[in-house]
Amino acid sequence: MNKFARTRRAFWGDVRFLIGIVLVVLSIGGVWAVVTASGATTPVLQATRTIVRGETLVSGDFRVIDVGLGTIADRYLAPQDLRPGLVASRTVASGELMAGSSTEDADDSRTTTIVVESSTGIPADVDAGTVVELWHAPPLDDDEGTLDAPRILVADASIASVITTDAMLAAGGTSVEVVIDRAEVAEVLAAITGGSVLSIVPVGSTP
Repeated sequence: MNKFARTRRAFWGDVRFLIGIVLVVLSIGGVWAVVTASGATTPVLQATRTIVRGETLVSGDFRVIDVGLGTIADRYLAPQDLRPGLVASRTVASGELMAGSSTEDADDSRTTTIVVESSTGIPADVDAGTVVELWHAPPLDDDEGTLDAPRILVADASIASVITTDAMLAAGGTSVEVVIDRAEVAEVLAAITGGSVLSIVPVGSTP
């Protein structure tokens, strides 16, 4: 074997050795990056109460907590992200981290609130944030006060608040403030003024 062949093998051996060192360094660097990222925390907003869809977001409804979210930290609201004009685009439960996707500008919101009286009352576990159906039984044109079969008036509403007074309890009814799409307001008001009997039914229940 000539001297050139031995030199060539030695050269490639050195190259492989250097490549091995580079791979080891990269591997160690990757592990260090993962460990560092997993240990890092980010200050984000956590709801201190149930926030209903369409409700204005204010600092008093949140606390700031440090959470290790890694690469998804930018999906949640940091304290500096809370600005005037933001509303909830869905109901946010108490204790839930406030995701950016759960907010929208008030000018873009398609929801509003309206107060209706449920003639049949509501279950005890229905509270602010509960998703419900609004049913109505319209009167028939028979001058006898007969009601038509109940039907769904609004299929996806949220309870903003429950309003109960002694007079309402005596009459067997309860007023609730519900969040609905603006496009449904006219139909709901027509049902109320038209004499329909309204009922609040939690989603998944039978009226």
